[in-house]
Order: sequence, then C-alpha cells, then structure tokens
Amino acid sequence: MIGYNDDFDSDLEAEKPKKREKKVNNYFNGLPKLAFSKAGIVVLVIILIILGKSTFYIVAPSEQAVLKRFGKIVTVVGSGPHFKLPYPIDTVTFAKVTEVHRLSIGYIEKQPKYNATLERSAEVEYISNEPLMLTGDENIVSIDFIVQYQIKDIVQYLYNLQGVTDTIQLAGEASIREIAGKAKIDDLLTIGKEQVQDETRQLIQSILDEYKAGVQIVAVELQDIEPPSEVMNAFRDVASAREDRNRYINEAEAYANQKIPMARAQAATILLEAESYKAVVLSRAEGEASRFTQVYDSYRRTPDITRRRMYLEAMANIVTTSEIFVVDEKSGNLNLFTGLMGELATEAGK
Repeated sequence: MIGYNDDFDSDLEAEKPKKREKKVNNYFNGLPKLAFSKAGIVVLVIILIILGKSTFYIVAPSEQAVLKRFGKIVTVVGSGPHFKLPYPIDTVTFAKVTEVHRLSIGYIEKQPKYNATLERSAEVEYISNEPLMLTGDENIVSIDFIVQYQIKDIVQYLYNLQGVTDTIQLAGEASIREIAGKAKIDDLLTIGKEQVQDETRQLIQSILDEYKAGVQIVAVELQDIEPPSEVMNAFRDVASAREDRNRYINEAEAYANQKIPMARAQAATILLEAESYKAVVLSRAEGEASRFTQVYDSYRRTPDITRRRMYLEAMANIVTTSEIFVVDEKSGNLNLFTGLMGELATEAGK
C-alpha cells in the first residue's frame, strides 16, 4: 500500500506554482499503473456472460422447471426469470406442462412438409403399423387411435419412469385390446365409438396412475377401424350391405311415419261417423219405441177409438202415396185395365 507524506504539502506551499505543478506530476507518475490489454477485456466479458447465463434462467409461460442442487431436487418453479448457482452446482430441467401432447398408436405420423415460404403442406402422410386385435363378436380388426395427454406432475413425469412416451403407448395398446375385446364390431364402427374412447381413456389413466407417471390423459380419439387387408373386400361388402339395410329401414320408417298418421286420421273419421250414426239410430229407435208405447197405452184405454184412428192414419198414408183411378163399375173387367195402366206408368217412368 502506498503511504501519504504530510511534509509534501508544506513543501508545496513554499514553492512557486509552476514548480509545484511539476513536482505533483512527477509524484503521480511514480505511482504503479494497472495495464489492461484488449485480450484481457474480452476474456473478462466472456466470463461475465458465462456467469450470467449459468446463474439466471427464464421459464416460458407454458413450462415448469425442476431445480436440482448436486443432483437433489430442490424446488419446482413456474414461469418467469429465476436465479440459480452456477453449473455444476445447480441444474435445471424444463417441461411443457400446459401443452397437450399427441401420441399416435397404430400408425406413424410423418413430419409435415414445408415449401420454400415455410408454408405447411395440407396433406399429411401416414405409415401404417397396425396392431390386430379380436373384438367381442370374434372379428379381427386393426384400430388406429390418438392419445392426447398433459403433464400434471413434472417431478413424477421426469424422474419416476424412464421413457414415459413408450409407457403411454404400451398402456394404450393394452387398454384398447381389452376394451375392443368386450365390444362388438358394429359398436366400434357406429354408435359405440364414443363409449369405447371414454373407457379406453379411463383405463389408460388408471394404469399410468399406478405407475405414478405424472400424466393426465385428456382424450382418446379412434381414427381408422379396419379389418386385415386379406378380408378387406369382404368386409366392405358387409359394410355396404349394412348401409343398405339401414337405408331400407329408414325408408320403411319414413313410409310408416307418413301412412300411420293418415290411417289414424281415417280411423278417427270412421269412428266419429259411426258414433254419429249410432246416435241417430238410437234417437230414432227411442222415438219409435216411445210412439209405440204411447199408442199402446191409448189403445189399452180406448181400443175402439184407437183402432179407428189407426185405420184412418193408414188410409191417409195410402191415399197420399198411391195413384188413384176412378172407373165406372159397369166398364167390365177391371184387371185388364189396371194391368194396362201399370205398363203405361212403367213406360212413362223410363
């Protein structure tokens, strides 16, 4: 360390200003100088950059990171900037926990192609790698499906299993074989597809939970369900026949839906007409019965008068509804005359 002399100040005060300035310059020129070369400055900057990168890190919004110190897990951090000790003391492992990952099972999806302007091609090529399985009604099919999953526990996902993706694939294949082995092929192709997807998702989730894989199965989507290539033509014929059967059933139901309401309307009309006819006949019968009862009561009280009245009513009915001929009793055979008048009346009617 360089000391400071008090006598130096008293000497300066006694000398002239120019000599004083010269002596000050000589004094400071005698002090040691720190020399930094360009190479030293570059090395210093590089060291500072390395220290900055090894002590600060940023976690993306879709990620989480596991901080380990000498290989032991210290904490799990979320998105944002964070500090750590330089490598190899602290190490950080990242994983996308909010992203939905896709795993194709039964086929291999090739990477999309890009043109010179970095536009993704619309067509996606597939390489078949189909596993065959037996359905509940003893049909052999190959099922291609997609498993969508998220990371729900980053520590379990990174360190409990080696090869989580392979484990999900094996669990998916085992689950779809078990579920398809209980279902009929018609259900797999038509109305039972959603149920098979949901049961497969639940079974995969239960298997991964037992392994503590730290994965949440979001969805299972069935893609292609086809028989082996050797029986593809026969299977298509069966499917075509099934479609024809469904079409005929739909046409028959449409025809029935059209005819049944018409038949019901006609039946209702006939019933109404019958009820109306019934009411008329009953009313008429009741009226005639009531009239007969009244006549009978009258006849029982005054038989002669009633008999005479009934005779007169009958004759009045005959006179008003019959054709009357007035002839002279001396004209001879009346039967011939009446027969001729009947024929004349017949001809007149024609």
